Amino acid sequence: DYIIIKGMPPKTDEVKILRIKVVGGETPNAAQIAPKLSPLGVNPRKVGDDIQKLTKDWKGIKVMIEIKVKNRDAQVTLIPTAAAYVIKAMDEPPRNRKNQKIQKHPESLTMEQVEEIATAMKSRSKAKDFKGVVKEILGACQSVGGTIDGKVPKEVGKMIEKGEVQVEEPQDISDNYF
Repeated sequence: DYIIIKGMPPKTDEVKILRIKVVGGETPNAAQIAPKLSPLGVNPRKVGDDIQKLTKDWKGIKVMIEIKVKNRDAQVTLIPTAAAYVIKAMDEPPRNRKNQKIQKHPESLTMEQVEEIATAMKSRSKAKDFKGVVKEILGACQSVGGTIDGKVPKEVGKMIEKGEVQVEEPQDISDNYF
């Protein structure tokens, strides 16, 4: 004997959390989110529109999105990665993802910008101290091909270890800098 259930799934107090990486300012592909949201009774098109509105300031940059679903109600939260913060701080125009596959990042960040990004990322970092968080941001800068004050990020990291560059956590910057 089989029981066929028609209609929406029942409401529950259980919270489901989905994390998806999307391109900022664009509605995600329906094939990407529909298989995850439809079984939970959530309209993928509505969530896609919410994601587009939420990520409009991050146009063309891949960012992490967290979708919390409770009682068929979806709440979308933006969780930018260190690389997304670095690319946004470089103030580059958004690229056309269909025509331009690989983008060079010739811009140079200042050490102050790196410290501001590290302050924003500190709550999600696994580093023991602020110097470790800054080094994580330098690694993200290395991965996207950026430089710090015209120097390679690995070189700046070595200078921090030797004590040639002092890193201090800014006191007056909030977590919502970007």
